[in-house]
Amino acid sequence: MRSDLISRVEKANVYAGEKDRINIRNLSVDFRGTHSTHLASYTDEKWNCSCQFFAKWDTCSHTMAMQKILGDMLPEEARSPFA
Repeated sequence: MRSDLISRVEKANVYAGEKDRINIRNLSVDFRGTHSTHLASYTDEKWNCSCQFFAKWDTCSHTMAMQKILGDMLPEEARSPFA
């Protein structure tokens, strides 16, 4: 393996351990729920989900799970007090 590629792999490993370097601005995922798959997204500083619960409450188990998974990589305003 070329030495310049090796140094990039090493740098990537360091970055992966320093999650505070990452700030997610836009994200879209297919979330397989219990009954069906939903589109959960974070765009323009707002969460959204295609499930019926989100439409009523502006939060749901899918977005809260994503907030918990992503944790400190999300900007403060994107984090849930419930996650």
